[in-house]
Amino acid sequence: MSGDVYTHGHHDSVLRSHRGRTAENSAGYLLPLLRPGLDLLDVGCGPGSITHDLATRVAPGRVRGIDVVEAPLAEARAAGGGSDSGPEFAVDDVYALSDPDDTWDVVHAHQVLQHLSDPVAALRGMRRVCRPGGVVAVRDADYAAFTWYPADPRLDRWLELYRAVAHGNSAEPDAGRRLLAWAHAAGFTDITPTASVWCHATPEARAAWGGMWADRILQSAIATQALERGLATEGDLREIAEGWLAWRDSPDGWLIVPHGEIVARA
Repeated sequence: MSGDVYTHGHHDSVLRSHRGRTAENSAGYLLPLLRPGLDLLDVGCGPGSITHDLATRVAPGRVRGIDVVEAPLAEARAAGGGSDSGPEFAVDDVYALSDPDDTWDVVHAHQVLQHLSDPVAALRGMRRVCRPGGVVAVRDADYAAFTWYPADPRLDRWLELYRAVAHGNSAEPDAGRRLLAWAHAAGFTDITPTASVWCHATPEARAAWGGMWADRILQSAIATQALERGLATEGDLREIAEGWLAWRDSPDGWLIVPHGEIVARA
């Protein structure tokens, strides 16, 4: 993480989508493997919504959420209501985790590897701190496989632009399809690969997703990077935002976000 650029940044338009993530909608593939008493590390935890959910599944096991910057962690701590029995949160670096070897039963990362310049090194670091017989569980979206309806060239432009910004950060937005290969390269041999999707098609889901991206493309770090690198103009970004609002307001609007998932045994 250290030295990498987080493509999205930590604008509220980014964090508000993170707040809606739960263990059920973002880590369902992992839940059958959890039980009370397991110790769990959540890498790239952001505002901690998934972390707190996972903590309820493994209590009284120890849970620690980490992020590379402090910005989202105050919110993660506050979500626990100040309880001493909930997850702990700290700044740490997946490339150089502060934990000793064989510390955790479960090492989890959601939407993290797609933002890293060296995801294989990150997986090696996660494997190092995972106890023998434990699991490293990773889930990442695959942007090139996003599918939506109705068709709109403004959303085509959004996807093209987002992938260009991410690639400019030496990141891989089409990470989902690569997780198995990265895990093999990191030395794992016992790997269970799966896939799942988020589907945004109800009025409520369209309002949340379309409104979020209309704001994010104008106000988040993505907008700043696109403008600074000459990848788009302010007019381009406004057109993309209008495209998201049109999709949001269409009663036929439908979109899926495909994800790759792996459970790798240490």
